[in-house]
Amino acid sequence: MITGSTAGIGAAFARRLAADGHDLVLVARDTGRLREQATELHDRHGIEAEVLTADLATDEGIDAVAARLGDRRNPVDLLINNAGFGNKGRFLDVSMADELRMLKVHCEAVLRLTSAAAEAMRERGRGGVVNVASVAAFVPRGTYGASKAWVVQFTQGVARDLAGSGVRLMALCPGFVRTEFHQRAGMGTDNIPNWLWLDADKLVAAALADLARGKTLSVPDPRYKALTGVAKVVPRGLLGGITSRTGRKYGPQ
Repeated sequence: MITGSTAGIGAAFARRLAADGHDLVLVARDTGRLREQATELHDRHGIEAEVLTADLATDEGIDAVAARLGDRRNPVDLLINNAGFGNKGRFLDVSMADELRMLKVHCEAVLRLTSAAAEAMRERGRGGVVNVASVAAFVPRGTYGASKAWVVQFTQGVARDLAGSGVRLMALCPGFVRTEFHQRAGMGTDNIPNWLWLDADKLVAAALADLARGKTLSVPDPRYKALTGVAKVVPRGLLGGITSRTGRKYGPQ
């Protein structure tokens, strides 16, 4: 199952897993795009692709996806919690409703869907969950970075709790990826240096390799591994000032 499957990293996961012969459950808000994606993947790779329309910013959407994850007759062996978005603007410039909606999708949905998936997987003694976070998790970057930091800490903590159960969990922390993410948030990307951009398909290949190795944290590119390493040693006050300026220029708040 892939949430946010119709674009960007989610679509790249769908392409790769379908090419590897896996049947899919595709989750997103746009039924039309989901059906087009399911038909294309079925025709190209001969796999079955189930469509589940759900808005993970709502309780109804989360409930529907959690129920599908709990279906013991048609189990899900791998969950990719990829749905997410960014808000354009500094703190207090973004409405509280939008901030809470972000936390609903990035934190509550991830918590509830991970729980539903892991419970069923533990009963079978196998399965995996990839929670898509961000390198923004490692720097002080407002609500977006805080929500992604929660994803990393939550995922690694649950991975330790479920060690030995056959259920693997990993937080995936990409940097800038050429997707619809920034366009949907109304963020310009012309001034982002070319060297910072990652290819979604290569990112997914690296992430799945890290999951197979049993890693609980994947930063799937040497450039971003180096940047996150620097972030760990730079004083937090200095780092906060740098990321505040660059975040307003390049990324979500």
